[in-house]
Amino acid sequence: MSECLKAVVLAAGKGTRLRTEGVDLPKVLRLAGGRPLLSYVLDALSFLPARDTVLVVGYEGDKVTAAFPGYPHAHQSPQLGTGHAVQCAQGALEGFEGHVLICCGDMPLMGRAAYEKLWETHLAQGNACTLMAGVADQPLPYGRILRDENGGFARIVEDKDCTPAEREVKELNAGVYIFHARELWRALTTLRPDNAQGEYYLTDAPAWLLRQGEKVGVCAACTPEEMLGVNTPEQLSQVEAILKQREEMR
Repeated sequence: MSECLKAVVLAAGKGTRLRTEGVDLPKVLRLAGGRPLLSYVLDALSFLPARDTVLVVGYEGDKVTAAFPGYPHAHQSPQLGTGHAVQCAQGALEGFEGHVLICCGDMPLMGRAAYEKLWETHLAQGNACTLMAGVADQPLPYGRILRDENGGFARIVEDKDCTPAEREVKELNAGVYIFHARELWRALTTLRPDNAQGEYYLTDAPAWLLRQGEKVGVCAACTPEEMLGVNTPEQLSQVEAILKQREEMR
């Protein structure tokens, strides 16, 4: 399975909103259930060899690489968005012509089965890009996946940019993707920071590929719980409670 797939894990964040407790750690090294958030992500990606999983580090990146020394890494500085983070990883994947899985290091609840299902779907459909989606009845502040008249992928609209009708869409972007490497590098060159944050968003890449005539698919492989990321002390507590519940059910 791993021969034509490599992973890029976005792990550069400072976790500013988590620092209200005075803990001086990069976000992905914050503990949940006694373990760093990033350790759960890497466990779920263990169907890939460590050498094929690139960590994009930034704030206090030396602490992250020291904690996970078996993984290649790339530095993102300054931090200019998810698209920029993947651009920073391109050098570590130089010459690679397979497929690239991109995920976040602060999503400890995403399971291996979801990643593997995304990969299977990507190959089966022959897509240039396949997005992980989750369907949630409760309102969550994630990008909505909009479909065209035939039910195919059209584009992603970020929560803050949604119209009232778009906000009712229950299919959410989980922030996990697989791209064919060649198409990924093409798409990254087109990203522009034309937004309020002045950042390069990876979410712009699938729609650009679609406009070039490439196939873009959606795989609703994860649960709303698996999509949860950690940005605040409240979210960290929520994730810890879920991890504890999972442990008790084993």
